[in-house]
Amino acid sequence: MGAFKSYDFRGIYEKDFTLDDIYKIGYFLPQLLNVSKVLAGRDMRTSTPAIFEALRRGITDSGADLYDMGLTTTPMVYYFTARHGFDSSVMITASHNPKAYNGLKFSRTNALPMGYDNGLRELESMVQLSDIKPAANKGKVIPLEVKAEYLDFLAQYRYDFSNLKIVMDCSNGMASLLVKELFGMQPIYLYDTLDGTFPNHEANPLEPENVVDLQQKTLAEKADIGVIFDGDADRVMFVDELGQFIPPDLIIAVLAHFFIGEKNMQGYVIQDIRTSKSVAEYIADMRRQSYIWRVGRAYAARKLREIDGAFGGEFAGHYYFRDFYYSDSAMLAALVALHVFSEMKRHGKTVSQLISEIVRYANSGEINFKIERKIEAMEAVKNHFTAQETPAVLMDFDGYRIEFKDWWFNIRPSNTEPYLRLLIEARSKELLQRKLQETEHILEAFK
Repeated sequence: MGAFKSYDFRGIYEKDFTLDDIYKIGYFLPQLLNVSKVLAGRDMRTSTPAIFEALRRGITDSGADLYDMGLTTTPMVYYFTARHGFDSSVMITASHNPKAYNGLKFSRTNALPMGYDNGLRELESMVQLSDIKPAANKGKVIPLEVKAEYLDFLAQYRYDFSNLKIVMDCSNGMASLLVKELFGMQPIYLYDTLDGTFPNHEANPLEPENVVDLQQKTLAEKADIGVIFDGDADRVMFVDELGQFIPPDLIIAVLAHFFIGEKNMQGYVIQDIRTSKSVAEYIADMRRQSYIWRVGRAYAARKLREIDGAFGGEFAGHYYFRDFYYSDSAMLAALVALHVFSEMKRHGKTVSQLISEIVRYANSGEINFKIERKIEAMEAVKNHFTAQETPAVLMDFDGYRIEFKDWWFNIRPSNTEPYLRLLIEARSKELLQRKLQETEHILEAFK
């Protein structure tokens, strides 16, 4: 079954998985985790009601109770899993994927993610090989009212940002469930109705075409900041007052003004292996250390808890918080970022000016190369550059992050596609261009 991934279960509905697969997952999940109750939330995709029904039948046929949160964002499921002591939870969503997709995100005790290396492999085996014997005493479905409590929790991060003109794009996704009660009527809202067909643009803000409407509206309204959420509202991204997309890893440095500058939180700031060196240097100026780790919530949330880090984030727009059970929340990140931008404006500084102070390197962004022999190609790039120059830092998880005196690169294979992903950063645009051309020449031989 192709829908079991490194971090979750996801694919094209009725192609990569069926409702029977969902039923079996629901049936075997309580057995795998030895639990008698499962918490579940769901998004607004058109296939979600049928998937929820199949999941419900599976869980209750196992004898376990299903606690039904109804329509939720993914971070709401994390919050209630940890806050209310659930040892198993499921979110029905395909996050930022197109409308034909759907899937499941799983969490364990304390909202720790369940990935392929800590549960999903065993669950896949049970779904494929084990027999189903419905329990004589079926479980119950217990509805939960969750929205008010979650809004109350987030309210502690809601400061006065009335001096900002904000444009906010909900991507017709689950952010629409909360934004007006959380941010009020001050923002100019785009696509703030729940619609699983995504009629305006796909719910993936990392794709430039999906941010165009926000950029244009931000400029037309002469707004200070534009905000955009993905489909299940676990990721948030921003554009500045000039309509320029802000690389999400730089927002980690923005958040540091609150968690370090205002709250004086101690502990590491976690970043993924693609994060700009600008961020670590900016945070070092605040007398804190960065901790670079693997890409994905399955790794980041666990590592943040393990090291009791203060907060952190990823290149893809996830932001993790000690005070959010070491999990990611786009709404919390948006509230804090808007507070920081508001304070900066009070001191005469625009969003673009703050970002320009953070950026210290020329950055290529992440580039995909379609290559079948991914590992060989990756090794060739590593060997070529380390033969020329002794690395200052060499990290060998998620491919390689190799840092030299004036530049560095990360090259890593996709888990699911025939792609190598490359990111290069250098002290000058000229050096960046030279190293990019050199790398492209090496990779040509593997296409």
